Amino acid sequence: MHTKKKQNGYESKSFAIPGGTMMEHNLPRPLSSKVPAWFERKFDFTFPAEQYPNVCVRLWGTPARLEEILRKVTTDVLVGKPQEKWSAQEHAGHLLDLEPLWMARVDDFLTDRDTLAVADLGNRKTHEANHNAQELAEILAGFRTARLRLVEHLGTFEPDLFARTSLLLCQ
Repeated sequence: MHTKKKQNGYESKSFAIPGGTMMEHNLPRPLSSKVPAWFERKFDFTFPAEQYPNVCVRLWGTPARLEEILRKVTTDVLVGKPQEKWSAQEHAGHLLDLEPLWMARVDDFLTDRDTLAVADLGNRKTHEANHNAQELAEILAGFRTARLRLVEHLGTFEPDLFARTSLLLCQ
């Protein structure tokens, strides 16, 4: 990683990509920014129903963004496990593993259930899937298919429907 100019407490970074090319991120990042652990993050879902089409576009574009990020990364980097955490390929597989949960939660929401399908916080499916032994192309194709199925399903509903609320439970 190479750091560029610091301006107003921000810096721009570029990253070496296997094969000798550089991928530059022109988006400034705070010097002290750290990504909090997943379960320490706070999410705000209080956006107006009019934002629903924007959310659908973001969901629809996720497979393309994931493919672009991973397309030129070598296999040894994809399956490398930094600090014994999940590899990049396992993270991609985890996104695929979560798609049935999202579809179930959308169906729960649409059928007006009081609570949405419970997530497995131990991520058993991802741990047992052995995503590093799979071809990345298979993971990405599966994710693209599942995500587009979800977006297509969401696209059949009126935005006002998403002004409702449901309780989200985790185990």
